[in-house]
Amino acid sequence: MIYQGSAITVTRSDDDIAQLTFDLKDESINKLSSAVVTELEEALQAVRNDSNLRGLVLRSAKEVFIVGADITEFHGLFEKGQDYLVEMNQRVHAIFNTIEDMPFPTVAAINGLALGGGCEVTLAADFRVMAEGAEIGLPETKLGILPGWGGCVRLPRLIGADNAIEWIAGGNQNNADAALAVGAVDAVVPSNRLEEAAYDILARANTGELDAQARRREKTGPLHLNAIEQMMTFETAKGYVAGKAGPHYPAPIEAIKVIQKGAGENRERAQAIEAKAFAKLALTDVCYNLVGLFLNDQAVKKQAGQYEKLGHSVQQAAVLGAGIMGGGIAYQSASKGTPILMKDIKGDAIELGLKEARKLFGKQVERGKLTNEQMAERLTNIRPTLSYGDFGEVDLVVEAVVENPKVKDGVLTEVEALVADNTVLTSNTSTISIDRLAQNLKRPENFCGMHFFNPVHRMPLVEVIRGERTSDKTVGTTVAYARAMGKTPIVVNDCPGFLVNRILFPYFSGFSHLMAQGGDFEHVDKVMEAFGWPMGPAYLLDVVGMDTAVHAQDVMAEGFPDRMAHDGKNAIQLMVDNDRLGQKNGKGFYAYEEDKKGKPQKVTDDRAKELVRSVVAQPRSFSDEEIIARMMVPLCLETVRCLEDGIVGSPAEADMALIYGIGFPPFRGGAIRYIEASGLSQFVDMADRLADELGPLYAPTDKLREMARSGERFYA
Repeated sequence: MIYQGSAITVTRSDDDIAQLTFDLKDESINKLSSAVVTELEEALQAVRNDSNLRGLVLRSAKEVFIVGADITEFHGLFEKGQDYLVEMNQRVHAIFNTIEDMPFPTVAAINGLALGGGCEVTLAADFRVMAEGAEIGLPETKLGILPGWGGCVRLPRLIGADNAIEWIAGGNQNNADAALAVGAVDAVVPSNRLEEAAYDILARANTGELDAQARRREKTGPLHLNAIEQMMTFETAKGYVAGKAGPHYPAPIEAIKVIQKGAGENRERAQAIEAKAFAKLALTDVCYNLVGLFLNDQAVKKQAGQYEKLGHSVQQAAVLGAGIMGGGIAYQSASKGTPILMKDIKGDAIELGLKEARKLFGKQVERGKLTNEQMAERLTNIRPTLSYGDFGEVDLVVEAVVENPKVKDGVLTEVEALVADNTVLTSNTSTISIDRLAQNLKRPENFCGMHFFNPVHRMPLVEVIRGERTSDKTVGTTVAYARAMGKTPIVVNDCPGFLVNRILFPYFSGFSHLMAQGGDFEHVDKVMEAFGWPMGPAYLLDVVGMDTAVHAQDVMAEGFPDRMAHDGKNAIQLMVDNDRLGQKNGKGFYAYEEDKKGKPQKVTDDRAKELVRSVVAQPRSFSDEEIIARMMVPLCLETVRCLEDGIVGSPAEADMALIYGIGFPPFRGGAIRYIEASGLSQFVDMADRLADELGPLYAPTDKLREMARSGERFYA
């Protein structure tokens, strides 16, 4: 034994090869926490001090290599400031450089995932061999930072600047074949031959067949690009990446600049450039929020895992109601391996559902994600039916008929009589109370809401709505099914609109106030899109459907009349009255024309502007800041109320539901993060000023006022 720690051990083989093994104690994965990095420094020094070694293998005893740095430490580390972060990164550079400067060849044996800092460890080795199912990548830009432990320096020198920019700016994971194709790894082998291949590479390097020193010179010297090549490579990449990343995500462009600035430098100078740029990005609000988003996502997944333990897995599902929504649910279930019955009372509806599923599978084939054979196999997971004949074997039913309480009540009571006593019934409702739908059920403990978002195959969120009599087992089983479908379930309690729609409609109410006072909806859309929303409120209403919005708005007004009821005719109702329902009939706040791909494209419609002006006494100009405040304050306050009312369990779940459910700008972290970024006191003051003019929708809660006075935070 050369070294023994809590996460790292170093042993010597019979032929004098050191084997450094990552195996973090009491964890299922390896990650590079501050303590592990310190151990790595000690372990490498022990290896370097052993003069009789002939090579070093870096390996993992777990099912993954290293998933990256310990992100739970990031907020605490980043608070220490720029100088600390530069010094920290330079220290890690020195540790990784020790691998690169060993007096013998080195090889990394990559299994499972090698991401972020884990990937950067492997880049410091002379050679890399990868298991067939492994993946490698540098996802740091997705956290608002850039690779700070040598990724921006070594990867371009190893695979070329173009490929490195694609890997780093995109932040994606790359499979073994892709890594081999660009030269990021030297060999790909079956996982049971990984260690054998690593030792073979070292043997060939020691005989001179493979030149480890040439590989080191390549990685530690300047990039081989002349001035014209540099300009063509980097300036072209900046333009393309800026268009993809958008103005709110600076890390991808900054990463390209770091590679460019370091291109003509040796290793140490290039690493210093990288360390400084990392520290600069780490102190931005975008980085803080994206790291918080990652931590929230982990917390939500952990909570879902706890719920799942209370239920059982779903082996056979069913959806009631075909059509677009039912077809989308059937597709998602079938594509992830859970067989599903798709029932409707009409044959043409069944065909519509199957057509939707076939279309979605067809797109997977077009993208090369599935073969025709795989598509055919997965389609067999969907069994269309006009009867309840096989429902006795179903573990969970998703009711997805029209959003009408009488129709849903009739369907649910009918199917309950035909399924087993332990079958879970769920309703894909967006507004109707779960307790109301449970009133006529004989086994209300087996019933809950399962609210999918449209389009089902794209939207990651599923709201699992617990009714007053819903059992823990029912919630757990529904959560388990949602996760098996590849969705992120968040459990909420029953109330009008549940969580996401309850929060969204105050945002629409803010829009209605702006329209009533003479605002220009196109200007409002542009401001909110610049703020970071994927579409402005008028455009979003067109996509949702004006009639759907009016129905939900009425539900909200009935449930919360003090702040969500409205007097007179607002702009949304005005559109419905004039048969302008949005994209579904080609006209709403905008008119819609099909583009070359057959997708609806919005265009300005003067008739819509005339209609809005007809109910306004006098047009009024609002500043961008006023628009943002009037739109965001009611949304954020309703999120606070949902936390205070116990509708959602934590700030993390509330923020992730908004990001996954309605496209809240991820770089802003969610509504609660947005309040905290504004400062609770400043936010309360702004809300009070608006409430004086606009009423209770903008009034802070008493608890929020107290939190602002006492300096309390939602997030620790």
